[in-house]
Amino acid sequence: MTIPDNLYELPQNLLVPVDDGACNHLLGMQIPSVPLMSTAGKIVDLACLTARTVVYCYPRTGRPDQDLPQGWNEIPGARGCTPQSCAFRDYYQDLQALGAMVFGLSTQNTEYQQEAIERLHLPFELLSDLELALTKALKLPTFEIESMTLIKRLTLIIFDGQIQKVFYPVFPPNQNAEKVINWLSENQE
Repeated sequence: MTIPDNLYELPQNLLVPVDDGACNHLLGMQIPSVPLMSTAGKIVDLACLTARTVVYCYPRTGRPDQDLPQGWNEIPGARGCTPQSCAFRDYYQDLQALGAMVFGLSTQNTEYQQEAIERLHLPFELLSDLELALTKALKLPTFEIESMTLIKRLTLIIFDGQIQKVFYPVFPPNQNAEKVINWLSENQE
């Protein structure tokens, strides 16, 4: 096994994702009722939440004991799930002070996500869309690699079941939390 890259840092010269219009339909959309398993062992339905909710969607967190998928760094926007999650962790209190709930969302199973919660000390839940139910219902952009269907990196701000803001594409991922905080600060209800 080769020694994996440092998952906590973004390599230099990553390809920057471009806005391909794949999220243009999301702004103002009502979130469909789709139950998702959380790393806290409960079901979360984003359509039922009334608080401002930040959902950062990411392809997959890497694990220190596993190699990244072949060609991962060459896929624009794929790399950076761990730095993005750590940034939301580091800014979690600021997001809470702005009245926002925070969730991460990926197509990994809950057990895989729980490893990330523990290793990264995330104070919020990760949601599993393993069956791609929410991904398909919202027509979220995806890509495939090594037999996995993964969500392209994007962030939704939802209030009372409606999408108020879409960040897409998200790059660099480690600055996403700060951009979300700036938007929330400028757009208080």
